[in-house]
Amino acid sequence: MKILVLGGCGVQGRTALYDLASDPDISEIICADIQFDELSKIEDFTDMGKITTAKIDAQNKSDLLDLYRKVDLVIDLLPKEFKSHVNEMALEAKVHVVNTNYMYKTKDMDKKAKQAGIAIMPECGLDPGIDLVIYADAKSRFDSLSVINSYCGGFPEKKACTNPLNYKLSWIWRGVLSSTSRDGKIIKDGQIIEIPFARQHDKSFVHEIEFPNLGTLEAIPNGDAVFFTDRMGLTKKIVNTGRYSLRWPGWSAFWRPLKELDFLSEDPVKGIDGKLSPMDFMEKHLGPKLVYQDDEKDLVAMINIFEGKKDNKKMRFTSSMLIERDLETGIMAMSKGVAYTACIVAKMIVKGEIKEKGVLSPINHIPVAPFMERLKKRGIVISEKMEEL
Repeated sequence: MKILVLGGCGVQGRTALYDLASDPDISEIICADIQFDELSKIEDFTDMGKITTAKIDAQNKSDLLDLYRKVDLVIDLLPKEFKSHVNEMALEAKVHVVNTNYMYKTKDMDKKAKQAGIAIMPECGLDPGIDLVIYADAKSRFDSLSVINSYCGGFPEKKACTNPLNYKLSWIWRGVLSSTSRDGKIIKDGQIIEIPFARQHDKSFVHEIEFPNLGTLEAIPNGDAVFFTDRMGLTKKIVNTGRYSLRWPGWSAFWRPLKELDFLSEDPVKGIDGKLSPMDFMEKHLGPKLVYQDDEKDLVAMINIFEGKKDNKKMRFTSSMLIERDLETGIMAMSKGVAYTACIVAKMIVKGEIKEKGVLSPINHIPVAPFMERLKKRGIVISEKMEEL
């Protein structure tokens, strides 16, 4: 089995290389990126003999096609703006792709992928990813569902909260800023409510939850929850649903005034030479101040809550997960959730455990039991509780 990892030198990419290299069924891993200095961070605990490097321009068609034709599957860990190009090249090369970004309009892509005989699996990371497999599992446990609330976030352990944001970077800061500017859609009391990004951190939309062994966390609406209930065929029956980012309390109080002052605008600031936007400034100025030290852990907390009926009884199913950074290897909690998921599913596709072709979804196409078992073998344990209401 030969696997290509696009963005292999990033935080998530290095974790994918480490995971793939430990599998005896994988003979070669191509790490494609623009520079390779960061590979030294995994040398001491990774079988580097399986890994070859390839310098690429991800927008260059020939660069991608040459590599695609050498492998059985591509794991795409590039920023989201590359996903359309990456998938188009996969269609031409007729090679499977797994990526971790949200799905986009896929009708034509699905048809083309089926014609090419390949699987394209987006949303295959932490969130979206693990949460969507849990959605599928929960749906199978109920006769009907009325509530689906999903919470997930990455943030520092308490002792690593050494700045006013109580936040540090376990993935790219630009991506964090973009998610802080994402419109949301929820269902509350049976009514669909659209939340423009400018109001995402308003007090009326933010609430707190208690997370086991962590305490109080702040929940901020983030993304289109109705998109997923539509995909599950449940929207008309859902009373409440939402997708929420988790942070330590105080996150929204920081961002509310900054949003009102357009500090996340991507329009160039007038009166400044060049094309510097407020978003550019926030990225370049704050990013270097939010770096984890080697002895600090990032945490990933996820909790999914489902309510509905089973055998004419009102029931609640709660699924929770907490991942911590491994200080011995330096592997971040966030990259475990993202990269391990992508690697598990990539191997399922190549080995034929996932047989369907086209644009697939973790909700519909990832076999739940073996996926959960393989997460557990990697130290990611999901706790479950079913209770009568």
